[in-house]
Amino acid sequence: MILSTVQIPSLRRTVSANHYDALAKTPANYVPLSPLSFLTRTVDLNPDRDALIYGDRRYTWGEVGERTTRLASALTNLGIGVGDTVSMICPNTPEIFEAHFGVPMAGAVLNAINTRLDVDTVAYILDHSDAKVLITDTALSPTVSAALARLAETSPDRNITVIDIDDPAGPGGERLGAQTYEEFLASGDPEFAWQMPADEWQAHALNYTSGSTGTPKGVVYHHRGSYLMSMGTAVGWGLGKPPVYLYTVPLFHCNGWGHAWTMALLGGTTVCIRDISAKGIFDSIADHGVTHFGGAPIILGLLVNAGDDERREFDHVVHAMTAGAPPPAAILKAVEEIGFDVMQVYGLTETYGHVSQCEWRDEWNELDADARADKKAWQGVTMPMNEELAVFDTEAMAPVPRDGETQGEIFMRGNTVMKGYYKDPEATAKAFEGGWFHSGDGAVWRENGYIQIKDRLKDVIISGGENVSSVEIENTLYKHPAVLAAGVVAKPDEKWGEVPMAFVELKPGEEATAEEIIAFCREHLAGFKTPKAVEFGELPKTSTGKIQKFVLREQARA
Repeated sequence: MILSTVQIPSLRRTVSANHYDALAKTPANYVPLSPLSFLTRTVDLNPDRDALIYGDRRYTWGEVGERTTRLASALTNLGIGVGDTVSMICPNTPEIFEAHFGVPMAGAVLNAINTRLDVDTVAYILDHSDAKVLITDTALSPTVSAALARLAETSPDRNITVIDIDDPAGPGGERLGAQTYEEFLASGDPEFAWQMPADEWQAHALNYTSGSTGTPKGVVYHHRGSYLMSMGTAVGWGLGKPPVYLYTVPLFHCNGWGHAWTMALLGGTTVCIRDISAKGIFDSIADHGVTHFGGAPIILGLLVNAGDDERREFDHVVHAMTAGAPPPAAILKAVEEIGFDVMQVYGLTETYGHVSQCEWRDEWNELDADARADKKAWQGVTMPMNEELAVFDTEAMAPVPRDGETQGEIFMRGNTVMKGYYKDPEATAKAFEGGWFHSGDGAVWRENGYIQIKDRLKDVIISGGENVSSVEIENTLYKHPAVLAAGVVAKPDEKWGEVPMAFVELKPGEEATAEEIIAFCREHLAGFKTPKAVEFGELPKTSTGKIQKFVLREQARA
């Protein structure tokens, strides 16, 4: 249909003002968007429905409402309010789920810290984030205690209140604070009148990335973005009736892709498991009727490669959302054959998690299993809550053709792009140059807007869903007395998706073994950042002495 643009003179008139814009925002017609409203509605609507299942512990939505209100009250009693940071380091247990509501209900910002980080990085994050409270699982006390001691040396004026999670289902450990989490909750008022944010642009979460230089950058989320992220996930994933969701995505990673807030939106049930394993996943599906879960391709690999003693029978299709290093088509095919429907998504910490999805097309149903798996490995089209997703020629700042061959950089913009990097205006401006967020990921663009990642523009390795900086590892390798030069690239791995591989050139007359190099790195880096393979020899270099990483990548893939 072609709409007429003919103007009818008899209906034309001149107006002195725009009467549409004269209508004002009022409390009746404008309320700042926040995922906290999901909790209010679900607690009122389904107070007796299971919200959380964790081993022998079960909490209804009514109980979650009370516990999160107590948490907000207790934090307020400590003087915590708008703009204050509350850090948390623990596995996926009910406490961190509750903090995703209780901390912003106090007006504060939740900083969930990666449990796999080394002492120096944890200390850096606690310092850089300006944390005033730290809630920590006692099982992580060795790392946290050392990080706090390091912080006391470098920033002696910083005062952090420590609260311990003493999980009966965990291995236990030293208490570092004056109160346990349960004691802290008991000090809060269940009738506390917490307030919704006055501005939806208000920060409520702070997540740290590894960054291409190895120095973590703090990514700031706002209430509006998380609200829309939940809405977009529900629509894009086709979530209808309340799901039973297994939290295999770490809640420290992009706030668990925002799925805690999505479960509150839908009144769903969340199943938490402390340690992720194939047996734990199969048991949760069989025992609790899990319908959905998310995770890196390594999770899919665990399921495909599980032994008979780890598997359980189930009689329904389980829907999985996967993201991280692009999963091999063979894994996608194999996991589909054992009863899982997988949707590939793509995003970054800076975009609250997934902002694209491999939206399935009816015509693909006619393809054979291998071809279907190839399609499922695409990163897909923009999700409903994201405004634009494109592949650009970065230098020309223009979109590349949708020919599936021309490579460019993935750009996006919308309401689920971060506010910016915490205390780093230069990095923020660079990331938003030209009015788009620059992902740093290289891809091709296909018909109907589908993107497919071909290579990363930055030398970031994604291992088990975690970003690993090759530069950080290289800096560590250069500290070894026998190392002359080093280059680190991603090596494909069936279990982890990618692992770091180090290429090392030794100083004349020096000797070292791969085991010695790996052990040295393990002393200075988190386990997942430690190289899993080392190859010795003269490194390929340009005429100016720069290491040719593209040559190393080819060798790592051979």
